[in-house]
Order: sequence, then C-alpha cells, then structure tokens
Amino acid sequence: MTQTTARTQSTNSVLMIRPSRFYPNPETAADNAFQRNADRDSNTLTLMARKEFDAAVQRLRAVGVNVHVFEDTAEPEKPDAVFPNNWISTHHDGRVALFPMYSAMRRRERRRDIVEELRKHYRVTEVIDYSPFENEGCCLEGTGSLVFDHLNKIAYVSLSNRSNPNVIQRFADDFSYEPVTFTSIGSNGQPIYHTNVMMCIGTVFAMVGSETIPNKAERQQVRARLEQTGKEIVELSAGQIANFAGNAIELHNKDGEKLLVLSNRAARALTKDQRERLSRYARLVPLELPTIELGGGSARCMIATIHLPPRL
Repeated sequence: MTQTTARTQSTNSVLMIRPSRFYPNPETAADNAFQRNADRDSNTLTLMARKEFDAAVQRLRAVGVNVHVFEDTAEPEKPDAVFPNNWISTHHDGRVALFPMYSAMRRRERRRDIVEELRKHYRVTEVIDYSPFENEGCCLEGTGSLVFDHLNKIAYVSLSNRSNPNVIQRFADDFSYEPVTFTSIGSNGQPIYHTNVMMCIGTVFAMVGSETIPNKAERQQVRARLEQTGKEIVELSAGQIANFAGNAIELHNKDGEKLLVLSNRAARALTKDQRERLSRYARLVPLELPTIELGGGSARCMIATIHLPPRL
C-alpha cells in the first residue's frame, strides 16, 4: 500500500475513553502484577476515576494536544474501558488494527462506532480485525503488547499470554514491522504482562528496564537495536517500572513541541538525572492518576495515539 503521510514517532491527536464503570478487573488480576485491590466500592472508584480522567484530558488540552474523548457505554460493563490502547491502533497509511484481548470482559471494549467516528476526521483506508484469534486462545493487546518505533518500523514485544507469537508475526507481516521479541520478568516472577509498562520509545530516546530481561542474548539484542536506531537509552530500574515509569508516551503539541506524558507517580520515581536527560528531548507532562493506576495501567494505557492522515 502506498504511504499517504510521513511517519512520525509522536502524534498530536489521541483517543481517550471516559469510564462508565471503573474497578480493578478480577479477570486480569492473576497475571497483572501492577493491579491492586481497592478498599472502596466500585461506585466510589468510578467517580474518582472520572475526576482523574477529566483532569488528565484538561491537562493534555492545555499543553496543546488534540484529545478525542468518547464516553464508555454503560452496557455491557467494561471496568478497563479507560485503557483503549489495548484494542485499537491507528497507522500513518490510514489503516486501523483491532486486537484480540485476553480477558473476556475486555473484548467488549472494541467499538466500531468509534472507528466510524474517526472516519469523520481522518482518512481510514482499511480496518484489520485480529479478534478472531481469540477463538484460538491467542491474544495481542495492541500498543500494550507492541511498543512501536514508527520511524524504523520496529515493534518491540515482551512475550506473555497477552502477546502471542503467531499474532505478532501476522501483524508484523501485514504492517511490515520488524518484530523484536523477548521475555521480561516482573517482581512476581512472572512475565510482565504488557511491554509498555517496561518500555517507552520516543523520537530520539528510549526508556527501558533492561534488567527485567533475564536472557542475556535477548537483553543485548534489545539494547543493540535501540542503539543502532540512534536512541539514547534511559535505563529504568525494576522499582521504577513498578511505579509505572515505563508507562509513558511521547506526544507533541500543535506547535510541534515534544511532550512526555506520564503519571505523577512515574515522574516521582525518576531520578533527577533521568528527568534532566528526558527534558532535553521532551517537556514532562505528569498526570495525577492514583485511582486509575489501581487497574494496573497508567498514563500510556489511557492514550490511544492517532496516526491517521487527517481529512483535507
């Protein structure tokens, strides 16, 4: 397919879902070590999460990001709807990918009406739906699983039951991305459930928790690929990853200024040296997300980036 717009790593436009219900999803607790039990009822959690969501949207718009907000539908109930990056990705050539999800409750999040709404503002050339892989027990949870280097067409993927090799290869073939796969291990001794909690790729930098990759050859391969593509590597410790420091996303505002969006908790976990290094490449934009982070995701998980060509 011919390229219709220049590839960039960051984007100025994002998609976010305002939650109708929010609480830690019991179906995902077993393999998501970042998830926490809440000591409040779901009604209280929902109200708190909505306040955090609204403040995050307001903050992003204030720094010049174009935010498309969609309301979650009340039925069926979807406690993780605030994390849309797992079911949809959009691409510079106008294609949209819909992904197979691990949790049955999360499969309800895929919404064709959102894709149709995007068509009003952007050129959508094709929708590729990978959800039938769910029938084979194979999942690939969007840009939770796939951390993209769009400039070099590389997809970094930490293997887990959310990131199946067969679906990774199908996506890589369809979109002509080079898959760099590895296994990272979390504090619970299990594979880290999503790549985007231990890795963030910016235009000229990469935040990565190399120490979570126990296999030396895999660890060296990841570092080598990052270095070969000119990324300055900012190493994250296991403790920083546990505080969502890896769950960040580079965006840019309407003036082209690079922004690194992350949670306040993540920003506090960074060292002074790390913050100074990252600030050379992007303005840090911390969001206050303590309730939403109980669900096991943070700032990056809330943001589905829009790379589609705009309608002229």
